[in-house]
Amino acid sequence: MTLTARTAPRKEKFVPSSTPTQVDAPTVMNWLAADPDAVTVLDVRSPAEFETRHITGSYNLPLHLIGEHASALAARLDRKVVLVCQSGLRADQARQRLAGTGMSNLHVLAAGVPGYAAAGGSVVEGRRRWSMERQVRLAAGGLVLAGVLASRIAPRAVLLAAGIGAGLTASALTDTCTMGRLLGALPYNRSPRTDAQQLLDRLPTATPSP
Repeated sequence: MTLTARTAPRKEKFVPSSTPTQVDAPTVMNWLAADPDAVTVLDVRSPAEFETRHITGSYNLPLHLIGEHASALAARLDRKVVLVCQSGLRADQARQRLAGTGMSNLHVLAAGVPGYAAAGGSVVEGRRRWSMERQVRLAAGGLVLAGVLASRIAPRAVLLAAGIGAGLTASALTDTCTMGRLLGALPYNRSPRTDAQQLLDRLPTATPSP
């Protein structure tokens, strides 16, 4: 009598499906070269950062305005949208907010505007200003240093450094930046183009249905 070994049924490994959201600079350059009218490049940095350097043909709409006008944008942007910032962090936050309205075909430019320029993409250069990420590092580092130095005279001043550390930790955990929003309200980071309606009116209109 021959015994046949029984083998346990194989379990299929579950692999969650995900739609890639990041695109590299050469891909975006190819999209724009093939059909620039089919792609909207939306820069979510502050107007000052946009003025310093931006991708040719891109539109500026700061991150906080995207959160306030996400529904209006969803009705207006019916084409491929590439979200851009300095490093990709704010652009991904914008993607999440727009995706919450049901928008699809959203892409985040990896490495941001600097990476696009380094890859040979066409950019417009303007008056140089510090990026928001650099301003946040300066403000946070300066406040921590001030708190530590002041604590030599007033010991409770060290709480300032502790508060900044807690704020940065919370920002990392929630993927937000309160300090960046506060710095964005400073005159240095603003320009006459910060009116929300004016910025929205600059965006391309939706393609009419046939």
